[in-house]
Amino acid sequence: LLINFHRVILNMIVRSIIHLPCCNSYLARINNFTKAATESSKISGFSISGQALEGRPAYLDFQATTPLDPRVLDAMLPYMMAKFGNPHSRTHSFGWETEKAIDNARTNIANLIGASSNKEIIFTSGATESNNMAIKGIARFYKSSTKNHVITTQTEHKCVLDSCRSLESEGFEITYIPVKTNGLIDLQVLADAIRPSTILVSIMGVNNEIGVIQPLKEIGDLCRSKKVFFHSDLAQMAGKLELSVEELNIDVASLSSHKIYGPKGIGAIYVRRRPRVRIEPLISGGGQERGLRSGTLAPALCVGFGEAARICKQDMVYDQKWIYHLSEKLFRGVTSKISHVTLNGDPNLRYLGNLNLSFAYVEGESLLMALKNIAVSSGSACTSASLEPSYVLRAIGSDDESAHSSIRFGIGRFTTEAEIDLAIDLLVKHVERLREMSPLWEMVQDGIDLKTIQWTQDAANNH
Repeated sequence: LLINFHRVILNMIVRSIIHLPCCNSYLARINNFTKAATESSKISGFSISGQALEGRPAYLDFQATTPLDPRVLDAMLPYMMAKFGNPHSRTHSFGWETEKAIDNARTNIANLIGASSNKEIIFTSGATESNNMAIKGIARFYKSSTKNHVITTQTEHKCVLDSCRSLESEGFEITYIPVKTNGLIDLQVLADAIRPSTILVSIMGVNNEIGVIQPLKEIGDLCRSKKVFFHSDLAQMAGKLELSVEELNIDVASLSSHKIYGPKGIGAIYVRRRPRVRIEPLISGGGQERGLRSGTLAPALCVGFGEAARICKQDMVYDQKWIYHLSEKLFRGVTSKISHVTLNGDPNLRYLGNLNLSFAYVEGESLLMALKNIAVSSGSACTSASLEPSYVLRAIGSDDESAHSSIRFGIGRFTTEAEIDLAIDLLVKHVERLREMSPLWEMVQDGIDLKTIQWTQDAANNH
């Protein structure tokens, strides 16, 4: 129905703007395209490990990405067809109308995060570029013989950690502060790590794997008092929780469109103007985006990101109530029927749409394969293909067995009660089945404390 509706809209747009002899041919191509899209959307099933399955799996991986909100698509469509002007062409109306639309998108994003001006919003290709731009750009601009130190945490997103490692190869000193067992930083540890040579502190708002919310206000106040720049990766926080970069004293922030039901391939970086933050650009060229990020902007993507931000701001209270209701239902449903389940991360200071659970005495990959009718993750989308235990779970003190048996459930705007019911039923069924196959589970059932057992391999290692 949605595709048919958009086919009508596209035809109306084309008829209204194209008055050429080739119009009928053009309309025919549009109709052929939408017909092909309609046919390709009729997915009768999917395959996992060579096993064909009916229908599509329930989607519970909203931290990895979110589906495009239909209202966002509606806002984008005119800028894919009729309003195709280059927003940097300021000599005619085609450029003016797309420039105006992009300016409006900046305003929506600025309003979402509580920025003081839409001029503080710089478009990028995504949060990964924004994080690279913030960390490398600030560090390089302010580097001197007395300023060469950057602080981050051990549980940041991979692109932040890799950006810091890249700076280390350039001669910067990086401090990776640990987190507590609940996933939160110790403010005193952060304060002790700051020194006269410190340029930047980079700490994310909401962790992408375990959902804990860092104390951004306290971090921002500390950094401001020490005259150190504060960057925060807000990709998992913006659009989900109320925030104000002004009140939090955040100087630079990274944002992502596809985490808030917007299009993929676009993000943004917030750069404070007062007090001013200077960044060395990563991309050179025509000087677009205040000279910080050269390249022609994609109006449709910018408009989609802006509309997604507007909707998140408008519907945040409703979204939170719905997501929190489903999260509580999933957690209670699982823990009331399955024993030895651990919630990873602080139970209170967290975004409830992210549930990271460890199932003791169950092999994680086996459980993931068993849950083939549910789209879930064993970690971040960037590391879920790795067989290594999650570095985030290791950082909060989880052992390898617990980290391997963890699953992240992501709940979002379009999650349904039926999907949660399905997840609970399948979890109960397969956890029980896999535990029945585990000799360790049998020992636990017999009341044996596994920590008191000295295994043969351990005994050999002690000699």
